[in-house]
Amino acid sequence: MLSDDWYLLHKFTYSYQKPQQAPQVHTRESYHRGNGVAILLYDSTRQKIILTHQFRLPTYVNGNEKGMLIEVCAGVLDIDSPEECIRREVEEETGYQIAHIEKVFEAYMSPGSVTEMMHLFIAQYTPDMKKSQGGGLAHEEEDIEVLELDFEKALEMLKTGEIRDAKTIMLLQYAQIHSLMI
Repeated sequence: MLSDDWYLLHKFTYSYQKPQQAPQVHTRESYHRGNGVAILLYDSTRQKIILTHQFRLPTYVNGNEKGMLIEVCAGVLDIDSPEECIRREVEEETGYQIAHIEKVFEAYMSPGSVTEMMHLFIAQYTPDMKKSQGGGLAHEEEDIEVLELDFEKALEMLKTGEIRDAKTIMLLQYAQIHSLMI
């Protein structure tokens, strides 16, 4: 059954030609949910990062017992630029007002079935940038717990499987590879 309640599911039939072969007709379905943004907030002085903890239905349906997921602050890109969108998401979800953001890369998260391109950012934060409690927007039915963790603890949580979100793993590894916490 095709759906357009939350995301759009489209069915495509197209011709694909491999080198030196006759064209083949393929039929595939693709979810369109728009593009997204995500950010790792880090405090290199205190060796801390900000993550969120919230219920994610698809993970529950796929065997995540309680459906709770630890992840970086993220959101769906609406009409704003990626930079404007991620600033808004940071404030709504974490309560921080960040000064400078840096885009580090873009990535398709599940290119076999979803059109979404994620714009991934990093930003330094300090405790004095906290302007509200955060936690998400009630009218969007968000109930987000803000976590401030030691960077090393977050890396350990990757090893233990406590952090299983792809964008979070990618940004934590980016921070580690580029020595952001030194």
